[in-house]
Amino acid sequence: MDLFYVGTGAAQGKYAQMLFNELFEDYSNALRPVEDTDKVLNVTLQITLSQIKDMDERNQILTAYLWIRQSWYDAYLNWDRDKYDGLDSIRIPSNIVWRPDIVLYNKADDDVSEPVNTNVVLRYDGKITWDAPAITKSSCVVDVSYFPFDSQQCNLTFGSWTYNGNQVDIFNALDSGDLSDFIEDVEWEIHGMPAVKNVITYGCCSEPYPDVTFTLILKRKSSFYIFNLLLPCVLISFLAPLGFYLPADSGEKVSLGVTVLLALTVFQLMVAESMPPSENVPLIGKYYIATMTMITASTALTIIIMNIHHCGSGAKPVPQWARVVILDYMSKIFFVYDVGENCTNPQKAKEQELKLRKDYKYWKEQERYEELKRSRNTERDLQKKLNEPLNTSHGVQGENGKDAASCCSCYKILMKNIEYIANCVRRHKANHAKGVEWKKVAKVMDRFFMWIFFIMVFFMSVLIIGKAV
Repeated sequence: MDLFYVGTGAAQGKYAQMLFNELFEDYSNALRPVEDTDKVLNVTLQITLSQIKDMDERNQILTAYLWIRQSWYDAYLNWDRDKYDGLDSIRIPSNIVWRPDIVLYNKADDDVSEPVNTNVVLRYDGKITWDAPAITKSSCVVDVSYFPFDSQQCNLTFGSWTYNGNQVDIFNALDSGDLSDFIEDVEWEIHGMPAVKNVITYGCCSEPYPDVTFTLILKRKSSFYIFNLLLPCVLISFLAPLGFYLPADSGEKVSLGVTVLLALTVFQLMVAESMPPSENVPLIGKYYIATMTMITASTALTIIIMNIHHCGSGAKPVPQWARVVILDYMSKIFFVYDVGENCTNPQKAKEQELKLRKDYKYWKEQERYEELKRSRNTERDLQKKLNEPLNTSHGVQGENGKDAASCCSCYKILMKNIEYIANCVRRHKANHAKGVEWKKVAKVMDRFFMWIFFIMVFFMSVLIIGKAV
């Protein structure tokens, strides 16, 4: 059996050498292999996508590894199989036969090297099949509007560079590119590679020029960008409303907002470096801009609320509308209570709040009333002491008069001091009540804006996730 195969192989090798010498004795690979120059030579093109090596969004270049198969019939390279021991095909170098000058029209690299000189398969009927691997760099219009949940369509257009449609016509072997040997990419999913034949008449020439365009439909795998760009941004965004929950006396409210803003700026720069400079802002970029705007607004509102919180005795009293809207209604909605009050004893809190409000207006009227009352009491006591019955001794009467006058003078001084202290206490209490009201207003506004910004962040996050779905 082994001897039979060896003999057969030797015989085929002998006939193959004889066939090769006879076929290429007067053969020229410079001209189209047709017997009639007016006849169109048909070329069948098939593309097999093996791997996506790179997708450069910034420079809009797709690098792919392809297997290109071209088939055509050579009118001068055919033979009778019976004359050559049933030999039906031979494999010869591709550079010794005529090859169509089919190139990638939207090529985007500077490599002008010749195609790979792999062997071609030549059949007895003149059919030539040329399989050649190629690493192509093609221009691809990248639309990053929905990055990182975007889909891209990149065209690979193949056609003859010098032959028009009346000389060489191109046909696609399949309705789409072959994806059976595709190596799965870590960033992109392949959703198809349909093929379409086009016949275009260019402005330079009147002849038609056919081409075959393969459209590579890509869907980005967004998991990497979700966990490295989007999720950190969402978590950082939820920190911004918490700045309103920080106590105003902590001194870190504004610092938190500025820190969050700087963090988002870093992420925004990372996205901008990988995206092409275009008018289409990526979806994640819009999310960053909206979040940064929201954080800027929250920081500005925090500064205003801190000014309200630190209103001292020199500030005006809280306006009546603010008392009704903020202190009466909003404080209950957002569960803001003073120290010692809560939602279980609202009557006590109400009484205390009313008392604090009345102190500021009441202390001046009380001060005038007390001053008038003490003045009358002092005059009455002085009159009483002066009208006491005199002693029988004239010397004793003189001493009692002097003692009474001295006591009245000391009593007046003491009453003035007590009155001054009382007025200071009332004034301090009224100013303290006024400061407490302003602090409560600031606290209620903090809670109000905290929930407003929480709702905004939530809806923004839901919106961008909805775009992904």
